[in-house]
Amino acid sequence: MTAIDDLLTANDSYATHHRPASGRPTRGLVIVTCMDSRITGAMFGVEPGAVHVLRNAGGVVTDDVIRSLVVSQRKLGTTEIALVHHSSCGQTSYTDEEMATELAAEGSAPSWRAHAFTDPAEDVRAGMQALRSCPWLPHRDGVRGFVLDVDSGRLTEVA
Repeated sequence: MTAIDDLLTANDSYATHHRPASGRPTRGLVIVTCMDSRITGAMFGVEPGAVHVLRNAGGVVTDDVIRSLVVSQRKLGTTEIALVHHSSCGQTSYTDEEMATELAAEGSAPSWRAHAFTDPAEDVRAGMQALRSCPWLPHRDGVRGFVLDVDSGRLTEVA
């Protein structure tokens, strides 16, 4: 049995008790975070329908994250953004140049960059600045940033 088969089995069980929720987050919050499997909704006390969660490698503020945030705020009623990076992130283990070189060696360089970083808190600051200065986001004053310690499970706010 594969991991996808396990997913389908779990979904069959879930669907028997599923209650539909609105696509408009009841808390008016978007969490932008890393795709790291150690990060779960339970860490933030969120239930289905409460928040939007945008995940990518590193929880980096990219053009696509901004696109999703604009839709979330303008069409789905969110007003706050929590940008959450974490300790022991894989994005700190290489550079953009290393990734591009590795991929180019296999045939061609990517048209995108990996957005690797060395300091999660510093990348959170840069992401918050990008969001707070984005002219398309109507709710820029509700942007806050955090670093999650994956060992303790605690969030530390980044100023």
